[in-house]
Amino acid sequence: MSEVTQLIHQYLRHNKKFPHVLCPGCGHGIAMGSIVRSVHAQGWSKDDVVVVAGIGCSGRIAVYMDFNTVHTTHGRALTFATGIKMAKPEMHVIVIMGDGDALSIGGNHLIHAARKNIGLTAIILNNNIYGMTGGQCSSTTPTGDFSMTTPYGQLEKSFDIVELARAAGANFVARGTAFHAQQLDRIMTTAFGRPGFNLVEVFTPCHTQYGRKNKFKNPVEMYKHISKTTMPLEAWSKLEPEKRAERTPVGVFVERDEPGLEERYMEMKKKLLGSAQ
Repeated sequence: MSEVTQLIHQYLRHNKKFPHVLCPGCGHGIAMGSIVRSVHAQGWSKDDVVVVAGIGCSGRIAVYMDFNTVHTTHGRALTFATGIKMAKPEMHVIVIMGDGDALSIGGNHLIHAARKNIGLTAIILNNNIYGMTGGQCSSTTPTGDFSMTTPYGQLEKSFDIVELARAAGANFVARGTAFHAQQLDRIMTTAFGRPGFNLVEVFTPCHTQYGRKNKFKNPVEMYKHISKTTMPLEAWSKLEPEKRAERTPVGVFVERDEPGLEERYMEMKKKLLGSAQ
């Protein structure tokens, strides 16, 4: 049995009507594979892992993975995950969200999860659109781009997920892409092994709802676009300021080791119980 086949049988649920519901060319399946490989690299028992997902195409990923899984309401994945981590701090909690789920209806929860530095790994699959609910403009749809709700072009500025998470106080902030799968594996493996709130943004193409409206002929063109417009953070940092706007950096942006909220809470609990005796 090959390593790939072994991972499939070990970590995926086979009674969930494979092949999956994701569209041809969608990068979410690549991200799911990266999550599985990165969990396997940690050597964790499946019973010690909780995957919490919100609503949207990204939310379907939790259905296919054979961990403890929770499919929550729209924008509230981080609140459910926070409760799980505080009640069961020994569990490894992974939160999977789309850009609309995490940054629009769930934006307030995201900044406060980062501020609290709760011990979760948040994976935001950013495809610049509301993919499942009809192709509406999301908080990351680039200015000038088209969607079902912006047929003449997006007029608003979009969120920079990395900068938002960094400003809010996340322990670890990184960005990868579905095109650079091996780099994504390394980023997720690092994130899963760290304390506090860890956020990984993943550029993943949605040709069905975003690509078709923005002059991409097929998913292959979208992957080529990701390859052309991204570059390693180290190389990007050396560019002249006027050239940086043409490329998007990928890699690790923040890496701190501050204890998570659940660790601080348990420490306080010990002190209070000790002083009461």
